Amino acid sequence: MTKGSAQYIPSPNVVALRESATIAASVRARALRATGREILDLGAGELDFETPAQVRQAAEEAIERGATRYTATEGIAQLREAIAARANTIYRGAEPIQASDIVVSTGSKQALFNACYVLFGAGDEVLIPTPAWTSYSEMVALARATPVAVRGNATRALKVNAESLAAAATDRTRAVMLNSPTNPTGAVYDRAELSAILELAAEREWWVISDEIYRRLVYEGEAPSILDVARSRERLVVVDGVAKAYAMTGWRIGWAIAPPAVARVMGALQSHTTSNAAAPSQHAALAALTMGDVIAPALDAMLKDLRARRDACLSLLRDAPVVEFIEPRGAFYIFIKVGDGEAFAEKLLNEDGVAVVPGSAFGTPEYVRLSFAAPMDTVVEGMARLIRALRDSAPERDRPV
Repeated sequence: MTKGSAQYIPSPNVVALRESATIAASVRARALRATGREILDLGAGELDFETPAQVRQAAEEAIERGATRYTATEGIAQLREAIAARANTIYRGAEPIQASDIVVSTGSKQALFNACYVLFGAGDEVLIPTPAWTSYSEMVALARATPVAVRGNATRALKVNAESLAAAATDRTRAVMLNSPTNPTGAVYDRAELSAILELAAEREWWVISDEIYRRLVYEGEAPSILDVARSRERLVVVDGVAKAYAMTGWRIGWAIAPPAVARVMGALQSHTTSNAAAPSQHAALAALTMGDVIAPALDAMLKDLRARRDACLSLLRDAPVVEFIEPRGAFYIFIKVGDGEAFAEKLLNEDGVAVVPGSAFGTPEYVRLSFAAPMDTVVEGMARLIRALRDSAPERDRPV
């Protein structure tokens, strides 16, 4: 055997690991665009808006003050205090949330991974309402636990309920992972639904991990936090961040609110992996959370623009015969039933120049996810192409006359 020719044998830790399908879709779109093709990328889960100017300025000022060194692993005290203060405006439990209950991480993705890694292990099962963000099952598997998909009901916008979770549970069930508003559907769990799930979890002594990264992007009514209905945080981890609501994806700041003992272990784990999140980014997040009325106009304008894009897409879909979709109340995705999602997404990209994510990435292979986090003209044109492709691929008997 020549030098350097040894075959790589993956570690058992990653032998079943799959790359992120959502990231892969955008990479493919960029690669085709680099060849000179016009590609409308509606696969990305990233807003096209700029971070508010005042937040960017706050980060620059922090750098000038010397915020370029290591911080405490769990994050700067001011940021954790701001997160706790905001959470306590909605949490009505007996014990207020403390800054020490919070671990700031390099994005909400790391916070979710940390939670899975410190809570689960071999033999545990974790219920994952499906369709679900592609990384949930991978994180649970990396923690040596078993992800259990619980399919949502189409009559409930593909959401689960306490009854369906109970039916999927076994004596090895240890937790349920919630996400509202939901990626990929934009569905929102109301207070009654969340309360029923919390009641079941308490009865069964399950952990609940609630991913609330899209909670402030809601178009009708409210998107309640699990903290709005919880009266105890004994087995509750709430994950959030600034990426989506503040157009700060690249700043990579997320956090977990956890019981004190869990927060300590999550901090210890992080001290051996990434250590602290970037110091300038933490100061930017602090500004985003505390500037209030100063940045409100920028955030309101962003939400108004997103609502207009969503409504334009929904208008096209409602005018298209035999198209089934989930109407999003939050986030910035539309989930559309197409039959074979992988084949449809591949054809749509190669023949129509539109990138979407096949539903198989989320555990529902008969759908595709379209993101309206792109300029209005791009979104409308991409949706129109998708509808035409879906109409052309339908059997003759299903086509409008």
